[in-house]
Amino acid sequence: MKKIALLFFAILLVNSTIQAQKGEEIALYTKVPGAINSENYKEQTETVINVHPVLWTTRISTPNLIYFKAAAFSKTKAAVIICPGGGYGGLAISHEGYDIAEKFAEIGISAFVLKYRLPSDEIMMDKKIGPLQDAQQAIKYVRENVSKYGIDPNKIGIMGFSAGGHLASTASTHFNKSYVENKKNTSLRPDFSILMYPVITFGESTHIGSRENLIGKNPPQELIDFYSNEKQVTKETPITFIIHSNDDDVVSIENAFDYIRALNAFSVKNEAHIYAVGGHGYGMDYKRVNDVWFDRLINWMKNNGLL
Repeated sequence: MKKIALLFFAILLVNSTIQAQKGEEIALYTKVPGAINSENYKEQTETVINVHPVLWTTRISTPNLIYFKAAAFSKTKAAVIICPGGGYGGLAISHEGYDIAEKFAEIGISAFVLKYRLPSDEIMMDKKIGPLQDAQQAIKYVRENVSKYGIDPNKIGIMGFSAGGHLASTASTHFNKSYVENKKNTSLRPDFSILMYPVITFGESTHIGSRENLIGKNPPQELIDFYSNEKQVTKETPITFIIHSNDDDVVSIENAFDYIRALNAFSVKNEAHIYAVGGHGYGMDYKRVNDVWFDRLINWMKNNGLL
């Protein structure tokens, strides 16, 4: 009985803390592109207990940004758009979204958690581009509203965890074609990328669940290549920071190595921290990697003139 009471308290604490942290919710679109039959497609959020309680969000038909305002006493002009992971089947929106955004805001960096649509033939004309549309629209929104948030338009980055890392690396390599309405021809290129134990390739070392959810069980090779982002790197790809663990048994470390090799081939500045242990999906749980990776990230941002 005591364990049940403690568990219930933990769930209440997670939910109340998140509510306290969350800032402005920003609708990405007045009309969601390519949407079909979404009227009865209701978003679902549940608390899942693994190592600790986390919020798991599914069935997203109305994407938005959740803004975390930078602390005034230490405000910088940088901004980060955060894509939680979940294998393109859900969003681990608390420990790979809200927790990260709160940490950025505490040190003066404006943060936006992207609640992006998950690929679904039920509500999308083309599920393959739905998440990318939302990522591009998020970059577009932030860049077109820099004066509102006190942001430098040349210091807008994208961050992704696991499958969210695939989305972030897709946005970082497919920005020359707009998949959203862009009348002002606003740049959709992130200025920097932060990839946390990311899915990068849809080839041999892929996370099969992410690939199947986005492009199906038997995709043609050209589609596999298109979403294998190590094959899409150019000299215009933004500078990149990567965290991964050698013992990750969900998303192979080869994903990180593939992207690093591609970035190096085009002389794109990058920094990677590869931990011996940590597994997958740790978010801000530093005990699992025995290091404060967030400090490494902030040092990298400082060294690259982002703060």
